[in-house]
Amino acid sequence: MQKLKVVTIGGGSSYTPELIDGFIKRYAELPVTDYYLLDIEEGKEKLEIVGKLAQRMVQQAGVPMNIHLTLDREEALKDADFVTTQLRVGFLEARITDERIPLKYGVLGQETTGPGGFMKAQRTIPVLLDICRDMEKWCPNAWLINFTNPAGIVTEAITRHSNIKTIGICSGANSMMMDIAKAYGVEKSAIDTRIIGLNHLIFADRIAIHGEDKTDDFINKLAEGSANNSLKNIPDIGFTARFAQALHMYPISYLKYFFLNREMVETAQQDAATKGTRGEQTREIEKRLFELYQDEHLNHKPKELEKRGGAWYSDTACSIISAIYNDKKEIHVVNTVNNGTTPDLPDHVTLETNAVIDKHGAHPVAYGRLPVKIRGLIQSVKAYEELTVEAAVTGDYDTALLALSINPLVPSATIAEQILDEYLDVNQRYLPQYAKEAK
Repeated sequence: MQKLKVVTIGGGSSYTPELIDGFIKRYAELPVTDYYLLDIEEGKEKLEIVGKLAQRMVQQAGVPMNIHLTLDREEALKDADFVTTQLRVGFLEARITDERIPLKYGVLGQETTGPGGFMKAQRTIPVLLDICRDMEKWCPNAWLINFTNPAGIVTEAITRHSNIKTIGICSGANSMMMDIAKAYGVEKSAIDTRIIGLNHLIFADRIAIHGEDKTDDFINKLAEGSANNSLKNIPDIGFTARFAQALHMYPISYLKYFFLNREMVETAQQDAATKGTRGEQTREIEKRLFELYQDEHLNHKPKELEKRGGAWYSDTACSIISAIYNDKKEIHVVNTVNNGTTPDLPDHVTLETNAVIDKHGAHPVAYGRLPVKIRGLIQSVKAYEELTVEAAVTGDYDTALLALSINPLVPSATIAEQILDEYLDVNQRYLPQYAKEAK
C-alpha cells in the first residue's frame, strides 16, 4: 500500500481534533498512513495531550493511521506529502496584546483584520518562510495547506518568497454556505455560490440551490433577519435591511468591521472591559478544551470545540487535500494567486475565490471586473496587505507604518505610528527582522 504522510505544524493546537476527525471520515479516499503532529518545546505539554486524544480517536475509528508526536522538524517534514499549518507565534498572550493596544486608541484589534492582523503577520511570516525553506530541503514536492491567520496575507508571502506549492484555506466561506443551507433546510452540498474578495473580506454575489438561482430571495432573508450571517467569534450586530438590500451581496461577517466600524469598535471595547477580548475568551475556551482532551475516555471530537471558532476547518482542509490527492477537479473557495481572475487586482497577489482543485493545485474561476460597490474596499485592503508582507520580510519601519496608515480601519497616520511603536516594543523577541530601535 502506498504511504501517505501528512504533517500538521502546530500539532498541539486545540484545532487538531478537527483535522483528525476529518481525516478519519475520509480514510477510504484519503488513506493517511502516517500523521505527524509537530510543535515546539513550549507547546510540548499540549502536543502530548492532543496527541493522545488523536491516538484514541484513530483507535476508536479502527483506521490504520499512525499518529506521531515530535518536536523535530526534520523528522516531521522528511518526505511529507502534505503539510498543514495552524501555528500561533507568541501564543494567545500575543493575540491579547494585539487586541488591547489598538482598542486604547479606539481602533479595532481583531487578530486578522486591522492592526491585529498586521502584527500577527509580522510575527508569523518569517517563521513560515523558514518552514518553507526546510520543506524545500526535506519535502520539496509537498503541498503546504495554510490555515494560519491572517491566511490571505500569509499565503501571499509564501507565493512571493518561496518555491513551495501552497493553498491558503479558511473556514469562512464554508460557514457562509452552512448558513445558506440552514436558511433553506438543505444540505451544504446543494449550495453553489460565486465568491470573490480577500481572506475575511469575501462577498457571495450569486447563490444557487440545486442549480436554481436564489440570490434575490436570500438577500431578502438577510434583510428581514431570517437568515444568519454571524460567525461565533464575531459580535452579532446586524446590517440594516436597507443596507443589506443596497449591497445585494452576501458579505462574510468580518465585513461588519468595515461597514459597521464604529459599532463594532464600541462593542469590542465594552467586551474588553467586561468579559475580555476575544483572545482572552479564547484562552478560557482552550483551557476547558484541554481539560476535556485529558479525559482518557474521550475518543472523539468534542462538541465544545465549535465554540473555538473555525468551525468547518477540517472539512475545508481535508476536502482540499483529498481533491489534490485524488485529482478531483472540485470547486472550493481558497486563497490563491489572482493570475487574471480579475483585472482589478495585480496578477501576482493573492485573493480568495472559487477555484477548481486538482492534482496541480488551485485554478481560480475567472470573475472579471469587480463591481464598483466593493472594488475600492478590496483594492485598498489589498494594498495594505502587500505592504504588510513587505514589512514582515524586510523589517522596514517605514513600510510597516505605511501599511498600518493605509488600512481602512486605522483612522490616522499618527495613531498608526503610536500603535506600531507599542507593538514593536512588546513584540521584540518575535521580530528578529526589525532593528531594536523602532525608528
